[in-house]
Amino acid sequence: MGPSLNKLLEIAGAPFAGDIDCSTDAFDHFGEIGVSIRDVLAKKNGFFCFESALRFFPSVTVEASWGLGEWNSPDLWKTDYLGLADNIFCFAEDIFGRQFAVCEGKIGIFEIETGDFDIVALSLQEWASMLLLDYNQMTGFRLAHEWQVRHGPLHPRHRLMARTPFVLGGEYSLTNLVALDSLQLMKNLGNLARQIHALPDGSRIEFKVGQAPKPD
Repeated sequence: MGPSLNKLLEIAGAPFAGDIDCSTDAFDHFGEIGVSIRDVLAKKNGFFCFESALRFFPSVTVEASWGLGEWNSPDLWKTDYLGLADNIFCFAEDIFGRQFAVCEGKIGIFEIETGDFDIVALSLQEWASMLLLDYNQMTGFRLAHEWQVRHGPLHPRHRLMARTPFVLGGEYSLTNLVALDSLQLMKNLGNLARQIHALPDGSRIEFKVGQAPKPD
């Protein structure tokens, strides 16, 4: 394991879950990145970092976090994206719920408001290096910190959702953010991502959710 991954583990919080079976082959079909994810989980099985702005999912679901298997299930939140998220394996997320994911041997960011996937790294070590160099941009740390100073620690299962989505011109400001259960956030934004992909540029988009989110 490279120095950036070791540093990330060093500054991360306590593990979410107990030890995993290091002999498991569950990650082998993701190649070297899968091996690196397994190595990280063997040392710290899921964790928060940068004041909860980054969540690295544990191998199993626990009270504080969804586990990798359930989170990547096609029947959880991915069904709301109607195929846009079918080919990615999400292993971490930022404060806004953007997913860090593996696809075709590369690591990218799955933009949950649009369904776009943007490649950012070719290895988990490179991804960790990028985080350490610019954790504010990569994880939303500043707003995560400011929100928690004002409202208190974020519930472990919550992320921050923009009341007016960023892709629709919403501001990166505390007044535009609300804490919401991460699963509900993903399902809400799946609705938006489907509209953006289905309509031509310049079309009118209506953002609807099942229930208006309320601040904690």
